[in-house]
Amino acid sequence: MKNSVLLACLFVVMLNQSCAQDVENKAITPDKVPFSPQLLIDEMQIPWGMVFLPDGSMLVTERSGTLVHFKDGKKTTVANVPEVYERGQGGLLDIELHPDYENNGWVYISYVSSEGEEKGGNTALIRAKLVDNSLIDNELLYKASPNTTKGQHFGSRIEFDNNGYLYLSIGERGARDENPQDITRDGGKIYRFFDDGRIPEDNPFVGTDGAKTAIYSYGHRNPQGMVKHPETGEIWNHEHGPKGGDEINIVKAGANYGWPVITYGINYSGTPITDITEKEGMEQPIHHWTPSIAPSGMTFITTDTYGSDWNGSLLVGSLVFQYLERLEMDGTKVVSQEKLMVDIGRVRDVKEGPDGLIYVAVEGKGVYKLVPAP
Repeated sequence: MKNSVLLACLFVVMLNQSCAQDVENKAITPDKVPFSPQLLIDEMQIPWGMVFLPDGSMLVTERSGTLVHFKDGKKTTVANVPEVYERGQGGLLDIELHPDYENNGWVYISYVSSEGEEKGGNTALIRAKLVDNSLIDNELLYKASPNTTKGQHFGSRIEFDNNGYLYLSIGERGARDENPQDITRDGGKIYRFFDDGRIPEDNPFVGTDGAKTAIYSYGHRNPQGMVKHPETGEIWNHEHGPKGGDEINIVKAGANYGWPVITYGINYSGTPITDITEKEGMEQPIHHWTPSIAPSGMTFITTDTYGSDWNGSLLVGSLVFQYLERLEMDGTKVVSQEKLMVDIGRVRDVKEGPDGLIYVAVEGKGVYKLVPAP
């Protein structure tokens, strides 16, 4: 038995190596980095998500449950934030503005809520309005169930597409054999809503008996990055693999992304999860990382602020290796990758601001602004 397990592990490792992508790893020297990082907001333990208001100020979530409004160099704590269930990887998570925020004022927040009959919590989504540094008109739009005291895989990112639909990612909550492949259960899914939380009639599982009709795609593990492609309007996400197999995917209606039936990763113990990396009816990632970088946050560079060569690149934060990674793209193909801000700390989120600058949230430090080199 021991020998068979060892051989299986060796097979999975070899499989991962044989599936390694033809991607150039670029070395970048400090004098060629086209920016210098400036700590803009300091003394934040786990800044999880951030968004820019029309006046140039920022809202930044801290996983502990605090929402910070940063304006004119000052941090103010926002009142009336929903009570969060803080456990393990869960707490106050992502934040996003309505595309028509200047007219309707809606702010969307994902967090872990204990609301429900069971002990523990699960990922929830609210919208509210910010008035005098307080949230008002709070509305619960979605709450995953059931609650559980497990502390892992809450997701969660929020994004709008060009048609005004709202997307929310929720991790599989550590129940890999129950949740991600079952469309009657929450967890391991990306959901699509109207901006008020109603479920679109053309969602792929509307009319399916027992299905959670908010589901747009399934078979995800723990998606902690989501962004709209600036040219195609497609929703891209990335998600944590186990030991190896972090993925970037393009979200498609009704698509199954395979977890845990197919994966490029193995268990943290080194034992295999599955002996296959692809299967008919399941999507392949456009990119995967082995070993895992533990990706969090994702944004596209859409300007020449840091040079024309960087325009169109995808930026992804690494929690485990503590750097910012730049992926040079050719359509949906990653052609090269390079490490930036090496050893800066656990990069939790990255955003391109309305000023064309990149902002990076780092655990234990705060939010950095990447100032272009002269």
